[in-house]
Amino acid sequence: MTRPQESSDSEHDSLTETAATDTPATSDTPATTGSPQDQRTVTFLRLGVGLIGILLPIALPLGNWLFAELRGQSTAGWWPPSMSGSYYTSTRNLFVGGLCALGVFLICYRFDRRDDRWSSAAGFFAVGVALCPTAPNDATTFQATIGVLHLVFAALLLLLLAMFCLHSFRSQNPAQPPWVDRAYLTAGVLILALLALAVIAGLTGIGKTWPVRPLYLCEWFCTWAFGAAWMGAAVQLASADGRSTRRLLLPRQAAASH
Repeated sequence: MTRPQESSDSEHDSLTETAATDTPATSDTPATTGSPQDQRTVTFLRLGVGLIGILLPIALPLGNWLFAELRGQSTAGWWPPSMSGSYYTSTRNLFVGGLCALGVFLICYRFDRRDDRWSSAAGFFAVGVALCPTAPNDATTFQATIGVLHLVFAALLLLLLAMFCLHSFRSQNPAQPPWVDRAYLTAGVLILALLALAVIAGLTGIGKTWPVRPLYLCEWFCTWAFGAAWMGAAVQLASADGRSTRRLLLPRQAAASH
């Protein structure tokens, strides 16, 4: 008499598991499992990408100035001609390390299939920018070739980061406020516009005698644009299901045993 009941319970459990598996993930949460731990990981990665974009353009010149002061050297030329030009300054390790960290964050980033491909490619390009330095003055043929790879990797990296702003972050939640959608759109357009201006500034050499060159300014605000967008996307994901950013980012405490 108990065997039919066991069979019924087994079928009920199987249907329940199937229904749970077939339930689609919402557009606000990662499409892998949607669990709070996965959501917190994605938030951390977005914050990491955003913080690098916000801090790196400021840390490079300030680091050069600080190193010169600590060594008792002249602070002339402490602002590099471009962010990539930091490779030949005291903040070379900071520049390379920041880009490698950016690449790791992007490669580890997982949200849905499309974003996974974009972020993996962007992470590869970020590492390529770090490992292929820009060509110095009086570059050899080999250095010039590596410098071309540097420029190609940098352009592709910024193009993909712009795509996140123009498409991915804007389509995550159809119910998001219009001003949020416009903010992502503005960030994506700024990245593309500033990338074009940076190419023009680099080719024409305009402002070579300026304390801060136009090329560095274009790169600076370009990285700020994608940094702000990724940090905004992190906050948006953290509050997607009613959790505060503080609760989502702080590690969960194990329940006390009584």
